[in-house]
Amino acid sequence: MRPRSLEELLGQDHLLGEGSALRAAVETGEPHSAILYGPPGSGKTTLARIIAIACRGAFEEFSAVNAGRAEVRAVIGRAEERRSAADEPTIFFLDEIHRFNKAQQDALLPAVEEGLVTLIGATTENPYFEVNSALLSRTQLYELRPLEPGHIRRLLDRALADPERGIPDPPEIEPAALELLAERSGGDARIALSALERAVETARAGGHPVDLDTAEDALQRKALTYDREGDRHYDYISAWIKATRASDPDASLYYLAVMLEGGEDPRFVARRMVILASEDVGNADPQALVVANAAADAVDRVGLPECRLNLAQAAAYLALAPKSNASYRGIQRATAHVREHGAKPPPSYLQDAHYPGAQRLGRGIGYVYPHEEPGGLAGQPVMPEGLEAERFYEPTDRGFEAELGRRLEAIRRHLGEPGRSSG
Repeated sequence: MRPRSLEELLGQDHLLGEGSALRAAVETGEPHSAILYGPPGSGKTTLARIIAIACRGAFEEFSAVNAGRAEVRAVIGRAEERRSAADEPTIFFLDEIHRFNKAQQDALLPAVEEGLVTLIGATTENPYFEVNSALLSRTQLYELRPLEPGHIRRLLDRALADPERGIPDPPEIEPAALELLAERSGGDARIALSALERAVETARAGGHPVDLDTAEDALQRKALTYDREGDRHYDYISAWIKATRASDPDASLYYLAVMLEGGEDPRFVARRMVILASEDVGNADPQALVVANAAADAVDRVGLPECRLNLAQAAAYLALAPKSNASYRGIQRATAHVREHGAKPPPSYLQDAHYPGAQRLGRGIGYVYPHEEPGGLAGQPVMPEGLEAERFYEPTDRGFEAELGRRLEAIRRHLGEPGRSSG
């Protein structure tokens, strides 16, 4: 059922709409080197083959999984022969180009620069992370999107109506079953078609129509596309962090479920929770760090599948906790100051005095012990000399941190401390 022309290709209107550069290149038969980036089943290989047919050139196809520099050199050699013998162009389609190392990718550069081959690379991973910048600069990057349920439904209908390439003499199929396959295929045409084929086989063997139960059984959990080592690993943890920061517990739990169902290491999620508890909640709710740490401990103690409950509890708590990044901003400001100005020594009365000879060096002499002062406040400067007016931590007015802010102002008034400038 692979589309054989642009007219049959479903989706990707943002790349192949009328007047687009890619469509014009295909229709004129003058393609350019490109990287096709998108999820599985979105049409990368199909589009590469349509481009090859349009340019009426030789089509060389390899997967980077089982091809190396020797195969690349062989393709380039055949391309040279075609050009010298008949001026025939060569389209070199390299699937999973991200699996080529730097040396292998560099071997392609001269042929691409000279126009000896038109390289069409396909990848499910972010090319900016996985493809050499030199090769990226010589190709056009096109990002394909997952197919919409409507596209998948049209593809399923085609398969049922095409006895030659699709499913001959299909049994009765309930519309709801097709809708389920379209909705649950995750935008992956291969998953949808494979599930339809399994559902038809099951229905024929049982002598019944393809109903909802049959379709669901055929799908199993193959609709979930998640790579714990690749792009989706970073995309979904990024989405979880931002949804939790946005105080949306439903979105937080949804992205958590996607990661866990996709096989993500729960310890990785727990570590991110501990970080978020300080970075985005902070002292607006100090209990958040306690909850996140408890969830991390529970993951190690309980393990999957039960630790999903611990992570879910923590995710909901973190999402609904008042938010403050004052601690994060404070350490960023302090770090920036140290990097710009260097580290100044603390006052001598704060320095360690627990070794022989410390007093002869003046260490610890004159230190005022706060517990012996009224209100437990000594009023003795503790910043390095010259930095007394610097301010790094600025409490927000949210949650418990508002109380800390009031406490800080009361301390300053008690000590008669002048206002500090932001560092």
